[in-house]
Amino acid sequence: MRGLALANPVVSGDPIHPANFGRLCSKGGALGETLGLEGRLLDPMIGGRAASWDEALDRVAAGFTDAIEKYGSDSVAFYVSGQLLTEDYYVANKLMKGFIGSGNIDTNSRLCMASSVAGHRRAFGGDVVPGCYEDWEQADLAIYVGSNAAWCHPILHRRLLAAREKRGTRIVVIDPRRTATCDEADLHLAIAPGTDVLLFNGLLAHLVRTGALDRNWIAAHASGFEEAAVAAAEDAPDIATVAAGCRLPEEAVRRFYAWFAHTPATLTIYSQGVNQSTQGTDKVNAIINCHLATGRIGRPGAGPFSVTGQPNAMGGREVGGLANQLAAHMGFEDLAARDRLRRFWQAPRLAERPGLKAVELFDAVAAGRIKALWIMATNPAVSAPDAERLRRGLRGCELVVVSDVTAETDTARLADVLLPAAGWGEKDGTVTNSERRISRQRRFHPLPGQARPDWWIVTQVARRMGFADAFPYEDPAAIFREHAALSAFENRGERAFDIGALAALDREAYDALESVQWPVPAIPSTGDRRLGTARLFAEGGFPTPDGRARFVPVRHRPPAHRPDRDRPMLLNTGRLRDQWHTMTRTGAVPRLAANSPEPAVELHPDDAGRHGLAEGDLARLKSGWGRALARVRITPDQAPGQAFLAMHWNDRFTADCVAGRIANPAVDPVSGQPELKHTPVALERVALGWEGFLVSRRRMRPTGLVYWTRRAAAGCQIYALGGPEPPADGIILGRSLLAPLRDRQVIEFADPKRGLFRLATLEEGHLAECLFVAPPGKLPDPEWLLARFAAETPALDEADRRALLSGRAPAGAPVEGRIVCACLGVGLERILRTLREGGGRNGQGIGVKELGALLGAGTNCGSCVPELKEIVAHAAVPAAG
Repeated sequence: MRGLALANPVVSGDPIHPANFGRLCSKGGALGETLGLEGRLLDPMIGGRAASWDEALDRVAAGFTDAIEKYGSDSVAFYVSGQLLTEDYYVANKLMKGFIGSGNIDTNSRLCMASSVAGHRRAFGGDVVPGCYEDWEQADLAIYVGSNAAWCHPILHRRLLAAREKRGTRIVVIDPRRTATCDEADLHLAIAPGTDVLLFNGLLAHLVRTGALDRNWIAAHASGFEEAAVAAAEDAPDIATVAAGCRLPEEAVRRFYAWFAHTPATLTIYSQGVNQSTQGTDKVNAIINCHLATGRIGRPGAGPFSVTGQPNAMGGREVGGLANQLAAHMGFEDLAARDRLRRFWQAPRLAERPGLKAVELFDAVAAGRIKALWIMATNPAVSAPDAERLRRGLRGCELVVVSDVTAETDTARLADVLLPAAGWGEKDGTVTNSERRISRQRRFHPLPGQARPDWWIVTQVARRMGFADAFPYEDPAAIFREHAALSAFENRGERAFDIGALAALDREAYDALESVQWPVPAIPSTGDRRLGTARLFAEGGFPTPDGRARFVPVRHRPPAHRPDRDRPMLLNTGRLRDQWHTMTRTGAVPRLAANSPEPAVELHPDDAGRHGLAEGDLARLKSGWGRALARVRITPDQAPGQAFLAMHWNDRFTADCVAGRIANPAVDPVSGQPELKHTPVALERVALGWEGFLVSRRRMRPTGLVYWTRRAAAGCQIYALGGPEPPADGIILGRSLLAPLRDRQVIEFADPKRGLFRLATLEEGHLAECLFVAPPGKLPDPEWLLARFAAETPALDEADRRALLSGRAPAGAPVEGRIVCACLGVGLERILRTLREGGGRNGQGIGVKELGALLGAGTNCGSCVPELKEIVAHAAVPAAG
């Protein structure tokens, strides 16, 4: 069987799962639309040709074995991903650290969560998030730090907002940008980038000065307070110093500090804006210090809360997927832990020291020290910093193996061996979310072609390398039992991660496993399973030698690279609302692509004016590491001197806008996490002589053009095109992208004097391709054409043919507009029509709630609500409340 695609699959959430109670964000709701086979990798590939599994596995095993024999165990490496299930992660880590004998397995979690891990370990003695999602509903003060939760964690954010209606929760957002999350904030602190430590040191100093400490809790459960307090006072002697350093109004800082001091149920939620920094670990500890000082940890509605960016980043950390960790929350620095793991795995070659962290690892690849590299379920050629150097390294590496669902990623195109991996819906195993909740992921879709689960692939390679006895696994349940048993092995409470109560699950019990929050230790007297643990550390019990938490003295340091005369702008990178990582799957979903169809650099109006840039212009960004090309979006939400570029774009979807190429590779000295949110850049306008679009049923990567982007639409792909050449040359370049015209009917219009060109090709009366070219700003809206491509009966009538020649939509053609609500496919033009008609009907207009009732927009995950509010506000229609 080559594969099976479900017809019109519909995905819905589990209404009783405690993580989301059935609510899905736009990306989760669209998962069913990613299950098709277009672009799927269905066979192993060696050097670009199809191969059998035996041949491919033998090639991988031999390549790694040869490198180890010639150059040693540290000449090979794995780079894995939070997209793996815990069982996949476990066997990969066991093979590398336990039996190859190297620490060289790292994960893309290094790019998003490593600073949180390091901060947790320094403060708590282990990588533990002490709270749970219910805390979002029980907090009286919620502080978002470097987290655009309205877009990136919309289900949790809506839970907080729903609770706020009942309890009046205050919300503070600390972020240099005004994001969608600020829409509901009582206070937005637009701090200068990189000044989080100063702000939270100032808070700790304020708590000391005002006596807002829990001295009894500190005395009973923590150590190092005086040292941390002294460091904070030296950094931030008063509010004026903090306000000046953070570039904030003194009154705003004073208000924030007072709210924190007087609100016991305070939850501080932080994410990539904290972590992706050369001071990320110190930022985490500066936040945790304030919670330790007030005893606000592990209590309902209170604590520091790190929200992860991947479905199983936490599971990967449990099994030791980071290069500087051993399995089951054990550390290389602990001789007893190494001995314990060696005995449990019966692994005499167990790695003795940490391996290379992600940026170091790819530096070693570029330097030729890594001879064989296996990349699983991730796309570092796009997501890692200094990505062009990384790509050169992969091209020169002796053996690059990639396991993925597709051969089309920027990384997969650089592989020597491609292994077809199972994707979502085809996998069976477990994941762990940000509140330590382990959930089963159950397979419901048959494996397409020769795709196999990652645990199976790694197990087969391990056996071929001579480690069959240690890798006897025939199903994920066996792996999970071993993982759970290891967590409890010689663990008398020293390690918080303990799921020993799950170590004896048979296959039936594993299949029926309900979600549970660790720790889940076995009860010594009976071995019975417990129900899990919602919160930790309210009464101490930290996994440190003395059971006490550690205050960590930290001082503010500036970012590694600062803007200068040559590169005066500061580039921040991050997520879009409806896309995920590098768009490997979400990029194929039309409704997810429609809200942000082209890469855009966001600029404050003052910066746009200084650089001679207007809305929609094309701009080139240049850093000391690379460059990018993007449309200009002007918004007052950006602070002056700062620019924002989405991280998702890659060579599959645009000519030259890989954020990783332009991002600097400086890393946090503790966590090794790169500073992806602080790169100095120069900006320059790229003058366009022509623009165009091509609508086609073919997927391709155009060549010879300065600028192009591709996005999926129903039944077709739409390519935006442009370049500095005159329109006549643009027409030639555009025509070069068309499929051969033989056996096709052609409809064509040309006006060389005005630089206008329109061409459509038809097969059996149905649209095959359409190419429009015009001077900048003169293109018509292609939406009606997209509707024709999407139509079940796409044959053209006479009105359509006239419209193609005239470049105007037929009279009465429905117009949806740019998609605003991706969950329900509601577009801007339909919203505006509804607002106009609503105002005309009752004379009072309608607001966001009424839009939801009429169109459904904003009623699912709610991530589009901030944009809906903005549309209503700018529509000159008085809102009805």
